[in-house]
Order: sequence, then C-alpha cells, then structure tokens
Amino acid sequence: QVRVMESGGGSVQAGGSLTVSCYVSGTSSLSGRAMGWYRQAPGRQRERVVSMTSEDLTDYAGSVKGRFTIRRDNRWNTLDLQMHSLKSEDTGVYYCFWGSAWGQGTQVIVSS
Repeated sequence: QVRVMESGGGSVQAGGSLTVSCYVSGTSSLSGRAMGWYRQAPGRQRERVVSMTSEDLTDYAGSVKGRFTIRRDNRWNTLDLQMHSLKSEDTGVYYCFWGSAWGQGTQVIVSS
C-alpha cells in the first residue's frame, strides 16, 4: 500500500527559508508517476505549488517561481521542497502527492 508522508513544516519569519519533505512508502521507485506539492491557505482553495512529471519536467506556480525548488531523490523515495524568501502569503498546509496518492499535509507558518 502506497503512503505519502510529509514532514518539516514549522514557523519561520518572512524572508527566511524552510524545507518540507515528502516520503513515499510502498513503492520501490518514484519513477513513472507525476508528483509535486500543493498548498492550502486558511479560507482558500488548495492550489498547486509545483508539479514534476515522470520525465522530471517541472512546472512552478508563478507566485513561487524563483523562490522554491523541488528535488527528488530516487535513492530514498523522497521529494523535497526548498523554500526561500518566504512571504506571509506562503502560509498554509503543504500537501505532497505521488500519482493519485496524497499525504496528510504539513503546516507552514510565515510571520511578518
């Protein structure tokens, strides 16, 4: 059974950096499926942050382009989201997905 588990959320001041991680268990490889990150701010709909195709093509939302970087490690079945120059509007619950499997989310709070 595939499970997606996020970690690494927390509180950070505006302008700071934070990395959230995603671990996928129940599969021998992350290859062959799209994966990425979404986020949901309080009172708002879930929005896509970044997606990565099975061919490693990435597509970032305009609001995070140049500040966020996604990195996949096939050795450990992990997908990290490195976030820099954080803004208060980056606050939200960050969800990782692999194919059709989703994690429970990890909270990121950016204080100004």
